[in-house]
Amino acid sequence: MNSDDLAFDRQHIWHPYTSMTQPLPCYPVVSAAGCTLTLADGREVVDGMSSWWAAVHGYNHPRLNAALQAQMARMSHVMFGGITHPSAVDLCRQLVAMTPDPLTCVFLADSGSVAVEVAMKMALQYWQAKREVRQRFLTLCRGYHGDTFSAMSVCDPENSMHSLWQGYLPQHLFAAAPTGGFAGHAPEIDDFHRLLAAHHREIAAVILEPIVQGAGGMRFYSPAYLQAVRDLCDQFGVLLIADEIATGFGRTGKLFACEHAGIAPDIMCLGKALTGGTLTLSATLTTRQVADTISQGEAGCFMHGPTFMGNPLACAVAAESLRILSEGHWPQQVAAIERQLCETLLPLRALETVADVRVLGAIGVVETRRPVNMAALQHHFVTSGVWIRPFGKLIYLMPPYIISPSQLQQLTDAVAAALKDATLFA
Repeated sequence: MNSDDLAFDRQHIWHPYTSMTQPLPCYPVVSAAGCTLTLADGREVVDGMSSWWAAVHGYNHPRLNAALQAQMARMSHVMFGGITHPSAVDLCRQLVAMTPDPLTCVFLADSGSVAVEVAMKMALQYWQAKREVRQRFLTLCRGYHGDTFSAMSVCDPENSMHSLWQGYLPQHLFAAAPTGGFAGHAPEIDDFHRLLAAHHREIAAVILEPIVQGAGGMRFYSPAYLQAVRDLCDQFGVLLIADEIATGFGRTGKLFACEHAGIAPDIMCLGKALTGGTLTLSATLTTRQVADTISQGEAGCFMHGPTFMGNPLACAVAAESLRILSEGHWPQQVAAIERQLCETLLPLRALETVADVRVLGAIGVVETRRPVNMAALQHHFVTSGVWIRPFGKLIYLMPPYIISPSQLQQLTDAVAAALKDATLFA
């Protein structure tokens, strides 16, 4: 990419959560392999973000590339209405086998936000089929579920990037966010219990991110809280939706974060790492009982059908990504990342600029006392040979599982150096 390309990008291309009048700098990437991104000027940076949780096997993986190329030679896409194909069957067979036992029906869509939309529509249509009027959702403060409208309506209305949309979105119920971290006792379950007891006859489902609240603050909470939520949903006859889009496929140290609590949801949303970061794809899984109830309702079917549902290219690469995971190397890889993150990040709690440090699986979070200067901090990281994308008061790492100890050390060294430079904070 040359200067004209970058100038065009700055003038005409809208990047996520970026102003068009005062855009943040963009760094041109021309190739990627393993855990390394190569910039247009030849510099290489170690990727600490897995392209927002997705590239768990690293970039340019030969097996994922081969699966993609083989599928492309057969067909890149075919409509899923009235048609099926081997790659979709292969993928869904693996998903049913690896997710909790009750989840046996799979709906394929295009993105994580759409998976959440699908899950919420499933819950609403389930109660319509049962001839009960239930049109509200109960969720947690500090949660995040995506950028489409229904997904935004169950994101924290005051403490998220979606507060702008208050008044436009449906009004749902928000329980106090659990505190105390992964090892805590989360007394906030009392608030959740109170809301569920008072409103359960109007609640279609509880929706939450199990164990890790992602873009809403990178917060961890206890498996005991999640277990209590499951018990209360059973007690009051309310569906439970687990948004595992960010946490699924090993990131927290379990294949799915629900496993920390030993629970199974009624509906599960998957995305991000589903294809190993190669193409966009999501899946919403539910139980046979939910699927049958919906199918026996007035509509006689589930009323959703994306144009690119079951895209063969995405399904083929996702099926191969799941095969790589099923070979069983990821638990040792994630455990090694967790140990090194604990060794290198936890001591940073002693720094004056740091409010908290937390680590779980292949996730490391440093919460600062003041917001970061995004442009300055991003420049510092690139100059240090790493790619880390902070936001607000959070500097966090979620590297590919294949990262080497020396590459991970380079990431944590860059974070430590940044925290000692006052010019990198707002």
